[in-house]
Amino acid sequence: MNEQQKALRFNEEGAFTILQFTDLHWTNGDEPDRRTESLMERVIAQEKPDLIVFTGDLIYSEECENIAEALKGAVSAASRSGVPWAAVLGNHDAEAGATREELLSLLRRQEGSLTGHTPGIQGYGNYVLTVEGDDGKPAAALYFLDSGDYSKLKQIDGYAWIGRDQIDWYAVQSRALAERNGGESLPALAFFHIPLPEYGTVWEKGGCLGYKHEKVCCSNINSGLFAAMLERGDIMGTFAGHDHINDFSGELYGIRLAYGRASGYNTYGKEGFPRGARVIRLREGARTFESWLRLDDGTVDRQAVHPASS
Repeated sequence: MNEQQKALRFNEEGAFTILQFTDLHWTNGDEPDRRTESLMERVIAQEKPDLIVFTGDLIYSEECENIAEALKGAVSAASRSGVPWAAVLGNHDAEAGATREELLSLLRRQEGSLTGHTPGIQGYGNYVLTVEGDDGKPAAALYFLDSGDYSKLKQIDGYAWIGRDQIDWYAVQSRALAERNGGESLPALAFFHIPLPEYGTVWEKGGCLGYKHEKVCCSNINSGLFAAMLERGDIMGTFAGHDHINDFSGELYGIRLAYGRASGYNTYGKEGFPRGARVIRLREGARTFESWLRLDDGTVDRQAVHPASS
């Protein structure tokens, strides 16, 4: 369906707004799921985004009675809104009842979906979307990467990592877009589910905005995506989910590493740490972006600076 969608474009004021929902953990449409849906409907109405992005764990597959219906339910608020949307998968989406390939295919068939796929490399749901400027040419790039689920190597425990072929694919796409742009890299953002190891580094450095209420649950392997982004010089910020009670963002060597705000009620949280969504606003021609949180009670959280801590 994504091939038939209208182009993403900066508006007449030169702005483009992205709304990030993450970790919905939708199961069977019960009361917590309905609270999640209500949150998404309110935030979409309040922020009026140009694009909605789901950064993984849309469903909690081990508890879903019907995987297809659960996935449809998870994205239904976006599909009904008329706002185009895109998604990447998390580690809980395909633990039971369906493969990542099957879930990706289903996501791509839903109304409003721009979710893509690049065959021949690791993962399901690696793709790039561009945002057109006033002249109708690409003015910004949005990269979506499948961070997988769990390590496939028996000697390494824990979560998966973005693979070398995915990183090479990103670099090729980045260079191609730069060539089309007269040799200058497009301002870009990246979205994936599992945070990079550098998320821990940037918190330890200090000066982050927001909170860290649990450890950074990244892979035990650093596969080099952050280094590749530095070398290409186009990525301004990355946006992950996975850790439900972390919402911090911090700048490391010129790249802002950010968490979304967990949006789902059918999963763990923390008292006094309300569900919500992250808002990201790009400006045409600028290599910067604004970001804030919209919480379930309707308030906006611009986030305060916190010192480093464990």
